[in-house]
Amino acid sequence: MTELTMAKALNAALGSALAEDPSVLIMGEDVGTLGGVFRITDGLLATHGAGRVIDTPLAESGIVGTAVGLAYRGFRPVVEIQFDGFVYPAFDQIVCQVAKLHYRTRGAVRMPLTVRIPWAGGVGAAEHHSESPEAYFVHTSGLRVVAVSNPSDAHFMLRQAIACDDPVVFFEPKRLYHVKGEVDLAAPLADAPPMGLARVVRPGRDATVVTYGAQVATALEAAEAAADDGVSLEVIDLRSLSPVDYDTIAASVRRTGRAVITHEAPGEAGVGAEVAAGITERCFHHLEAPPLRVTGHDIPYPPAKLERHHLPDLDRILDAVDRVLDRPHSLAGAAQ
Repeated sequence: MTELTMAKALNAALGSALAEDPSVLIMGEDVGTLGGVFRITDGLLATHGAGRVIDTPLAESGIVGTAVGLAYRGFRPVVEIQFDGFVYPAFDQIVCQVAKLHYRTRGAVRMPLTVRIPWAGGVGAAEHHSESPEAYFVHTSGLRVVAVSNPSDAHFMLRQAIACDDPVVFFEPKRLYHVKGEVDLAAPLADAPPMGLARVVRPGRDATVVTYGAQVATALEAAEAAADDGVSLEVIDLRSLSPVDYDTIAASVRRTGRAVITHEAPGEAGVGAEVAAGITERCFHHLEAPPLRVTGHDIPYPPAKLERHHLPDLDRILDAVDRVLDRPHSLAGAAQ
């Protein structure tokens, strides 16, 4: 085991993919000489050359469009979008070309293309630099969408995404880039849990908390605080947002009878709404209370000084837990 930051774990994954497969290419703004704004591609240009680690113009639609052509020609491009809010110029390419070409060609063309997106808030960034666009991509058939919450998953799920024949939108929480964790760099990729599986990160008996990305750490803090009050929370890290591993979620909710879903993105038509519907369809006769969502507010992402009021925190999660348990709750009457 090696202790790595998430940034270093991602860098190691990209280095392994480049070394093992000559069809893998890395493309994006400043990914070469600079090593990326978050240094995720640091050193890869020197090791693998400018023919495989490619600095591109500031043109996201062109970057993804070029990657589509390369995938057509048998390459496995890994595209870096510099910040979450910059993915929208490439949205047309991703939903109209990347997601559909396999279907449009009746399976004749694969799209083994990975789109890495530094994602979500909590870093005090400027406008357009702290967005949560995952629901747009989850809604698009033909894409796999994943979000990582720790260095080990970041390393192995990125390698799995690059090896996958389907296009993968890969969300990396910016505020976790410098968080450290153990990574077994020598472990075979085949031994890692499939990227489509959710993971129970804390077992519990009274209610299930479903989440993903940086919000996993907040849910674990809430579970620790709830335990001091005699409440046992089971925390599930979704890992894959499309498809969702409902088998793991349903097994938990059928046992606890209660569910809270939390994420940073706005709640309106978000991933939490989809998961709540999925839980209701699969676990209706086991539910002791309606599933509740704890999300970012339905507003444009606020200025940095206000983002702590926007991001779901421990108190809002515990308030939802109290409500599904039909207990008095501290935020009664407050805006949720």
